This record gives sequence, C-alpha cells and structure tokens, in this order.
Amino acid sequence: MKTTDVLVIGGSAAGMVAAVTGKSSNPEKKFILVKKQKDVMVPCGIPYIFGTLGDSAKNIMPVDALMAKNEIESIVDEVTAIDTKAKTAQLAGGDTIQFGKLIIATGSVPVKPKWLTGAEKKNVFVIPKDKIYLDDMKQKLASCKRVAVIGAGFIGVEFSDELVRDGKEVILVEKEPSILSLAFDVELSDRIQTMLEERGVNIITGNGVKEIVGDGIVTGVRLENGLTEEVDAVILSMGYQPNTVLASKSGIDVDESGFIAVDEYMRTHTPDVFAVGDCAQKRDFVTRRRVFTMLASTACAEARIAGMNLFNLHVIKTFSGTIAIYSTAIGDTGFGTAGVTEARASEENIEVVTGLFEGVDRHPGNLPDAHKQLVKLVVARRSGIIIGGEVIGGLSAGELTNVIGLAIENRMSVNALLSSQIGTHPCLTASPAGYPLIKAAEIVAAKIASGRKPTQNQ
Repeated sequence: MKTTDVLVIGGSAAGMVAAVTGKSSNPEKKFILVKKQKDVMVPCGIPYIFGTLGDSAKNIMPVDALMAKNEIESIVDEVTAIDTKAKTAQLAGGDTIQFGKLIIATGSVPVKPKWLTGAEKKNVFVIPKDKIYLDDMKQKLASCKRVAVIGAGFIGVEFSDELVRDGKEVILVEKEPSILSLAFDVELSDRIQTMLEERGVNIITGNGVKEIVGDGIVTGVRLENGLTEEVDAVILSMGYQPNTVLASKSGIDVDESGFIAVDEYMRTHTPDVFAVGDCAQKRDFVTRRRVFTMLASTACAEARIAGMNLFNLHVIKTFSGTIAIYSTAIGDTGFGTAGVTEARASEENIEVVTGLFEGVDRHPGNLPDAHKQLVKLVVARRSGIIIGGEVIGGLSAGELTNVIGLAIENRMSVNALLSSQIGTHPCLTASPAGYPLIKAAEIVAAKIASGRKPTQNQ
C-alpha cells in the first residue's frame, strides 16, 4: 500500500494546478497524482488537432514534467473506489493508496443525447479529452468530405472553422436563433456568424437535429423542419456533463445536476475531501445562481484556492463564482466575453445600461496589422458596477476580455474604469484618445448621467 499526505485524482488542468499549488504551499507534504492516460490533452486545443496543429502529439499537457519538477509522484492508472472513512483509494491496477487529503479533479465527459435517434451509428463522434479516441476520429474524418457539426457553442464554432481549413464542407447546426447565444448578444454573434460564413462554413440556426440517418453508417442528418442534409460524418458538440460517478458511488454529495457539492474553499461535505474543475459545482459571480460553466481557466482558479488551503486557511481568499471568461479566434479576429450578457441580465431582471463602441486596435489605424475592435459593456444601472462585456476584433481581444473580467471580479464601477490609467503604444494598442473599452464606458456613463430609463437595446 502506498501512503501520501495528499492524493489528487485527475491529471488535466484542475488536477495538475491543484497538485502544484498544494505542494508549493505545503512543501513538507507528500503528493501523489493519479491520471487515467499517459498523454493528457490540452482541452481548449482539441479542435486545432483537426486543422492548425494537424497532430494530437502537438496538443499534450506537460503533466509528467511538471510533476517531476515539483517532486510530485505521478501514476498512470484509474481510481476505481474510494473509502472516505478509511481514507483509501483503490486503483484498477491493484494498488491501494492511503491518503490524508483528497482532491477530486475528474473533469467532464461529452454529452451524447439518448433522445437523438442514430447517435450510435458509425462516423458519429463526440469530443472527449481522450488522445486515443481523437486519433481514431481524425483518421476516420480524413476520408469524409461533408461533415455536420451539431451545436454552435465555442467548441462547435472552432471545430467547424478548423474542418473547413482542412478542406471539408461543413454544416454547423444550432437549435437557438443565433450561434454562441449564451456568450454573446445578438449584435455581436451576428458578426461572428458572418465571419464563419465568409470562411466557408454553412450555418443553420433556429433548427435542431431530429435524427441521424443511415444504414449502420451516417449518410445524413434530419432536421426539425423535416429537411435532410447529406453528410459523411456528424460531430456532436452538445455540451459536457460532470464526471462524478466515482464520487457518487463513494458517498460524496453530488447535486441534482451531477456536480460535486462544494463550498467557497472547494471543500466537499465529506471531511478532508475537495473537488475542483468541471466536476465541481459552479455559481455565477453576478447572479449567484448555479451554472454549468466548464472552463479550464475557472478550473485552475478553483484548483489554486483548494491547493493553498488544504491544511489550514493560509490564504483567506474564496472562490466567489465563475465570471465565465471565454475567448477564441477565427483567423486573425479574436473575440471574447466575460460576465453576463445584456440578454441574460434581462432574463434575471437586472436593470442595465450598455455601451457599444467600435474603434481600431492600433494607432494610427493604417498600420499594417491594425484591426477593427468592437467593445460592449454591460453595467448595472443603479450602482454603475460593470457586470459584463464582449469584445470582437484583433488578437488582443483575448487580453482585453481578461481586463473586463478583472473589472467584474473587483466590482469596478464604470466611473472607476474611466479614471483608470491605461498604457498604450501605436504598435500594440488602440489610441489613448479612442481606446474602445474606455469609449464604451464613456457611452454608459453618459446614459446614466442623462437619467434616461434604459431600454432593451440601450
């Protein structure tokens, strides 16, 4: 039997960061990390295996090297049972590990809806974080010419763009009226859709898939409007569900949606057991409602909180909820979102004022790599607190979205943002006189000062 002070189950982003942070905070303690596969995929890089990267071997997280550098033992095996009273974990390979503290970071698994007729046919794929599966999927897609991607969230959008880049004809099907509808308001998502269509993606919105057709192997998808699109393969990008079977059967509290119940220090209801990442409960930072957000950045933030506070509350800093900061790129156009959209705020009955400004991310704007940049801010009307923001334009959009995320997390008011100092340079940023984030804030401040009652599109 092996013994350790801390056992981490799961070797992706959350498990890796929890182990390293925990070890750096408690260097005298022994840590063991157990992962199911030797090669752990970079989750957000998976779509790029099928186009830009071209090979899953170029999308591997350096887990083993990082564990060795931090003197953490890494084991390739699967934990099949946990006895939380005896504090033991049974491995599929036959070993048992005795632990003092346990961190569960078992992640999530892709959804394959049981209601979808034909989902078990050949050439119907989900998107797991599994190198062996993804390599097989890539090999089979190589001979396919026309592919349907079902679900136009971030992964579906990225997959569609990469497959077109690889020379395939792609149909992106989304049940909602617009793509990326949970992340962007319609005036921005429409622009993103236009970009994708200009790059060759065929997009169908407001029309879900009803059935996958074919005799054993896919030949098409039948839509809710009755039309059938002929395709050689189908990729189901319909979300993920928490991988909590092990936790549940071990008696660790799991909520009605399948997430492990945790407090703001990522502690479960079971003594000395923590949970981080996609398998753990999330609350929205703004609304405080439970949400299904699954992001590596959120997972790593949770992992650091757990790692720093395993044995004592060394750092009195809790996880206050997910801000849901997403970013991606289509070609040389980046886009990102943080916090709540205007549409979501309306659903939550939050009275907001918005500011929308389009500028250029370089100055002067005729520099060779200059790009239009659009920023939208969502601000709570009565308090003036920034609760959301969206950005399109230039590869700097990702970091600008992070700035908005920091403003939300620190409950910054629009007036505080207006008085903030921002460094600029012609080759790196927009002009200080026309910085899109500041200009959007100016629009919001003017609306609030005018005392006008906000409207849906204000």
